[in-house]
Amino acid sequence: MDWQKGETSNNVEIDSGGGGGPRFGGGRPLGLGGLLILAVLGWVFFKNPLALLQGDQAGGSAPPASQAAQVDPQQELFVKKVLGSTEKTWGDLFAAAGRQYADPTLDLFSGGVNTACGAASTAVGPFYCPGDQKIYLDLDFFRELETRFHASGDFARAYVIAHEVGHHVQDQLGIFAKVRQLQRQGVPMDGADGLSVRQELQADCFAGVWANRTQQRLQWLQPGDVEAALNAASQIGDDTLQREARGTVVPDSFTHGTSAQRVKWFKAGMASGDVGSCNTFAGEP
Repeated sequence: MDWQKGETSNNVEIDSGGGGGPRFGGGRPLGLGGLLILAVLGWVFFKNPLALLQGDQAGGSAPPASQAAQVDPQQELFVKKVLGSTEKTWGDLFAAAGRQYADPTLDLFSGGVNTACGAASTAVGPFYCPGDQKIYLDLDFFRELETRFHASGDFARAYVIAHEVGHHVQDQLGIFAKVRQLQRQGVPMDGADGLSVRQELQADCFAGVWANRTQQRLQWLQPGDVEAALNAASQIGDDTLQREARGTVVPDSFTHGTSAQRVKWFKAGMASGDVGSCNTFAGEP
C-alpha cells in the first residue's frame, strides 16, 4: 500500500497523558451510547465491559493512567494519511448527497484514556466515541493485530481506522440515534441477529466503500493488500475470537458478526463503492 499518496489530516492529536488523558463533560456518568460502545468492545476482547470504566461505579479498578503517547513519526504520518483519505472520501460522498461531513478527531493514546463515553484502557482496542466524535487508538494495537490476530500489512491497519471512521459516518447519518431508539423499543442488541452485529457489519461495509473510492482516486493498493484487509476482518470475527479464547462459539453473545460476515460486508462495500449497498439492518446480516 503506497499510503504516502493519501491526503494528510490535521485532525490527529497525540495524548499528552496526565491522569488518563483528556476529560470531557466534567466527569459526568457514562451515557448510554458510551456504555454500548464499551460493552461491544469488552465482549470482543473478552473483558468485563464494566471493568473498563473508572472507579467503583464500574465495580472494578480504574484503567491504567494515560501516559504521554510516544508516537513514531512514521506511524503518526501513516495515521494522518489514512484518516485524511477517509475525510476526502466521506466529504465527497456527503457533498454529492447535499450534506456536510464533519471530520472526526483521532486521538493517539497510551495506557488509558478518559473520553465522553467514560474511561477506557488499551485492552478495549480502537473505538469510536459518539459523545465527543473521536476515534481512540493506541498504536500498540497494530502490533497486537500482527502478533495476536495474525493480520499484518499497512492496508490491514488502514482497515481498522476506516472501520472506526465508519462508526463516525453512522453517527453523522443518524444511525446511532436510530439504534438507540430501537433498543429502547426492546430490539435486542446482542446475538447473531442483534443490532450491535448489524451496526458493526455496516461499519465494515463503510470501510469497504472507503477502500473502493480511495483506490479509484489514488491507485495506492499493491498486490496482497486487499487480502490483508480481508484477513484482518476475518481474524476479528466473533466466532473466530470466541473459538480461540473459549474453545466454543456462543452466538447469543455475538456483537460484531462472524468472520464470514465481516469479510462479506467489507467486500460488498469495496465492490460497489456505494453506501446504498451497506444496509445491514435489512434481512439476514
